[in-house]
Amino acid sequence: MVRDLTQGNTLKRILSFCLPLMTGQIFQQLYNMVDSVIVGRFAGTAELSAVGSTGALSFMVIGFVLGLCTGFSIPISHAFGEKVFSKLRAFYINSIYLTVFLSAVLTLITVILTGRILKAMNTPDDIYNLAYDYISIVFYGLTATFFYNLFACVMRSLGDSRTPLILLIISSVLNIILDLLFVISFKMAVRGVAIATVMAQLFSAVLAFIIIRKKFDILRLEKGEARPDIRKCGHLLFNGLPMALQVSVTATGSIMLQSAVNRLGSTVIAAVTVASKIQLMLVLPSESIGITMATFCGQNVGACRIDRIKDGMVKAVMVGLVYSLFAISIAGFFGNELAALFVSKSQTQVINYVVRFLNTCIWFYPILSVLFTLRNAVQGMGYSFPAMFAGVFELAARGIMGFIFIPVYGYSAVCIAHPMAWSAAVVFLVPTFFATYYFTKKKIIGEIKI
Repeated sequence: MVRDLTQGNTLKRILSFCLPLMTGQIFQQLYNMVDSVIVGRFAGTAELSAVGSTGALSFMVIGFVLGLCTGFSIPISHAFGEKVFSKLRAFYINSIYLTVFLSAVLTLITVILTGRILKAMNTPDDIYNLAYDYISIVFYGLTATFFYNLFACVMRSLGDSRTPLILLIISSVLNIILDLLFVISFKMAVRGVAIATVMAQLFSAVLAFIIIRKKFDILRLEKGEARPDIRKCGHLLFNGLPMALQVSVTATGSIMLQSAVNRLGSTVIAAVTVASKIQLMLVLPSESIGITMATFCGQNVGACRIDRIKDGMVKAVMVGLVYSLFAISIAGFFGNELAALFVSKSQTQVINYVVRFLNTCIWFYPILSVLFTLRNAVQGMGYSFPAMFAGVFELAARGIMGFIFIPVYGYSAVCIAHPMAWSAAVVFLVPTFFATYYFTKKKIIGEIKI
């Protein structure tokens, strides 16, 4: 079930880990697309706009959860690379303790503040109640989301990207079935979509726990290993919090942007929702390469294989850039057809807005690919705080676009806002990666000499 990424051909190891991960993410986004199609086709444009208007808020909270879980998995991947399995199990059990506590706190905070945040985001009055119904149910299910992501990240840190893929496929299929049942048969609209999401996440979390208990011998606790360890919890938080904050900082910029978009009306909200769904699908392979490099770099830091990190990074960046050209072609030639999957062809204004959004963003996909790879590599080497500051640059760029340019230039500024944020982050991450790489190299050489 586990896979050692510190040995063998770097490109083959990266691709063999990345492909199941990429397949899983594509499957998840296919679900998200189907989710939007079901809402748009069978509930209505207002309902689709309501779900879309919560996207930035959902990204901030769910991204915070995913950042924590990814950060928790970094010390586990280091321990796996070191082959110190007692340390690995200590990090694993303490990550569970932290998840129990943090999920309870985060659920309470989000449930209390959801309404106020939606108001602050200028959510239009005609979709406010729908948006609140949807996102509040999702937040009530955060514990399930938290544990599913924790278990998936732990498995990936041990080199297993196939089991999370299987879990994701099961979850997505179940989610679609429940969507159809709740939205079409029971006429529950956005509430049905949210309930389906929570139920599918809960099922996947329970199934993941059972699989880890039965299949991952390396994680079976030995006598005395179940006790909480404050130092281990501190180390996990040291890695997890910066990654979580980085996502939240980035998402705060997205909320600023969403707030500006919401002022432009329901038609623009629907268009940005659809365009964002399509774009997420198009850039998923690049994101998967980045996530792969977090585990790859983490294991090789633990194994003191700095040579493999350099070789792997060069090959990962090249693969990402080649794929970006393919994504540009797909969006450029088939933008209209992709938009028509979500809304009726009679919604010509929405479709035109979607195509305009995509045709602006696609030329920056190579920059986004480099962003994914560099940021995850820096995090995988154990430097979560420097990676977090890339989010600050994204926040600044999105804030400037949302507060200054969108009110003046309207939808044209909406289209260029994300590319500006990606570019700002890469400007920071390029020197940051080289600095952390050479610092890690000196550290490892020093450890070897000792």
